[in-house]
Amino acid sequence: MMQTAPPTPKTPLRIGTRGSPLALAQAEETRARLMAAHDLPESAFAIQVIKTTGDRVLDRPLGEIGGKGLFTKEIEDALLAGGIDIAVHSMKDMPVDQPAGLCLDCYLPREDVRDAFVSLAHRSLDALPPGAVVGTSSLRRRAQLQHRRPDLRVVEFRGNVQTRMAKLEQGVAVATFLAMAGLNRLGMAHVPHRALGIDEMLPAVAQGAIGVERREADPVAEALLAAIHDAPTGQRLAAERAFLRGLDGSCQTPIGGLAELSEAGLHLRGEIIRPDGSEVLEHEVRGPIADGAALGQEAAEALRSRAGPGFFDG
Repeated sequence: MMQTAPPTPKTPLRIGTRGSPLALAQAEETRARLMAAHDLPESAFAIQVIKTTGDRVLDRPLGEIGGKGLFTKEIEDALLAGGIDIAVHSMKDMPVDQPAGLCLDCYLPREDVRDAFVSLAHRSLDALPPGAVVGTSSLRRRAQLQHRRPDLRVVEFRGNVQTRMAKLEQGVAVATFLAMAGLNRLGMAHVPHRALGIDEMLPAVAQGAIGVERREADPVAEALLAAIHDAPTGQRLAAERAFLRGLDGSCQTPIGGLAELSEAGLHLRGEIIRPDGSEVLEHEVRGPIADGAALGQEAAEALRSRAGPGFFDG
């Protein structure tokens, strides 16, 4: 039987990404996986940095300047215009719907989903003294923190991992939170941190996952990416992103969600938090893995009915 030859990409295949050290590490991982899957040299790929609105505007909270598209719009515009061939994204930054003509059907194996408590002076969140200043730009983390420790003061903390570590050294805050996935991908085990269990801080939807976006009408990119797609990650994200879509989730809505797979099927836990941390509503669903999207929608509807209108206003 004749074997189908591997697809031949343009030379080089242009990989679009943000320019932070973490974004570049994710693009490099994507390139390495494509090289290995198709026995292609590094010269067959070119990483192209694209600056997004979220990268340019660092002096205001994300909620004031837009939603999840802040870190993706310019990259997706370049993909649609043919300036790049594929785009690598942190999935927790991705809107639940793609622009017409683009699709997301390739996910790399998911990293550690947990948040990390990071401090140069304190060993744990519980060890922080009353009134201590904690920095975060995440409304989810802010609300979760204020629910658990309303005695702490929370300040805006934008920037990449290196910028936030510098702010800790400057004393802008005594602690912050980072994603364990980012620390792992950057090889930053030396950063003083403690991983928070998912029962302590439920992560953001799709945290730890990398998605690779392409044009729908690009069979070469489709074939290339199919070889590196991780099915279990895709199954988990189908449930989590359906949950987010059902809640109309954005950067202005504190939402946590995590799907896990086992021989028994899929287990999705989700929560919504009032922005001031005064109330948390939780819901869990279980079912067949193939029903992930329906389970996500079911969990969203359950929480919406319990929350009622105006839940995210307070």
